[in-house]
Amino acid sequence: MDIKELQKIIQENGVVGAGGAGFPTYVKIDERANTILLNCAECEPLLKLHRQLLEKHAYEIMKTFHVIAETVGAKEAIIGVKKSYKDTVNALNQYVEEFPEMRLALLDEVYPMGDEIVLIYEATGRVVRPGGLPIEEGVAVFNVETVYNIYRAVEKKHPVTDKLVSVVAEVEHPVTVRVPIGTSLQEVVAMAGKTTVKDAVYFVGGPMMGNIGTKNQPVTKTTNAVLVLPEDHMIVQKKMRKPSIDMKRAASICCQCRTCTDLCPRHNLGHPIDPALFMRAAANQDFQDLNPYLNANFCSSCGICEMYACPQSLAPRSLLADMKVGLKKAGVKPPQGVVPVPVKESREYRKVPEERLMARLALTKYDKEAPIDDTVAEVKKVSINLSQHIGAPAQPIVTIGDKVVIGQMIAKPAQGLSVAIHASIAGMVTDVTDRAIVIEAK
Repeated sequence: MDIKELQKIIQENGVVGAGGAGFPTYVKIDERANTILLNCAECEPLLKLHRQLLEKHAYEIMKTFHVIAETVGAKEAIIGVKKSYKDTVNALNQYVEEFPEMRLALLDEVYPMGDEIVLIYEATGRVVRPGGLPIEEGVAVFNVETVYNIYRAVEKKHPVTDKLVSVVAEVEHPVTVRVPIGTSLQEVVAMAGKTTVKDAVYFVGGPMMGNIGTKNQPVTKTTNAVLVLPEDHMIVQKKMRKPSIDMKRAASICCQCRTCTDLCPRHNLGHPIDPALFMRAAANQDFQDLNPYLNANFCSSCGICEMYACPQSLAPRSLLADMKVGLKKAGVKPPQGVVPVPVKESREYRKVPEERLMARLALTKYDKEAPIDDTVAEVKKVSINLSQHIGAPAQPIVTIGDKVVIGQMIAKPAQGLSVAIHASIAGMVTDVTDRAIVIEAK
């Protein structure tokens, strides 16, 4: 299989990064990649689906990863997996010798090991420049579910129509379920039994980088988890704070301890992001040096500064994120040609242990088994977003009243960076807008 053929299969079957921002995967099939890296670090507390999927379908995923390596001409295929995922590691070790270019990189139980820039350094020793892409260092990173979706596209001719989602925390039976794309979060949560608190909040994604969702919000290709939390939980409360109040608190109580910067993963890799310097400048409205503001572009939003490091419970990550949005709206581009300084020797002593992070976030009691159910759940109605990926939204090719079957293309890739969207249930199209297509089973 050549590169263009694999790219076409991936694009037409709607495969994107199954987490994060949903980067269209066909773009990563690149001959410049001399190393490909499978991300099974899964560093967000309570998330388990990638290790579960890799354990259950180890051979299929490894075989597909091998095909990707052969297609792009990569000399090395590395599976980054935490050494604490023993069952997954054992499953991989059964087959790894069948693939000469493949090896395991056993990772420590620290956060944010799943950040691809951190993972690349841990697995290869290479540092991606600030604002740069992994391919510049000859690396392409894929997550586990993404590669499994490539396997289904190539071997089964099956497009992306469903998603694995972990439902955890305040539910009767924590579980990882496979649901049709477009299923409402309320229906997904119901698959884990009753909620165990009143006025539960749906926190979508990991506790560090996720956001508060709504009951009617649909599952997309990047929805990894729903944490059902009480309204007064610290994670929920931090997400509900106002930037204006956060700035006033920074001006009044920031003690300039620099712990936020000391523990910043990107800073410790030599990137010019300095949360402490930004907080000092922003809180005092000091614009003599613009670098603390411009360098906000290099923040990964991992949340260590805000959720773990700061002894005053301030919000560097949130304020940096607001700054990035403001710079983009103003047309200010990230600094170009920035060269990282050498990786700090102290970096090894400034990693955040996952166990301690869970305790700090008051999540330890929720760290329970969430067994995977790989059977696609049946639902009666889905609302499928046309923009589930970075780039241009897919363009609808169905109209109200059309009957569709599972896997049928309902929106084609737009010009530029885009992928196709497919029907996740069989039924009738009942609504088509520039944002979503609704299908109801008949």
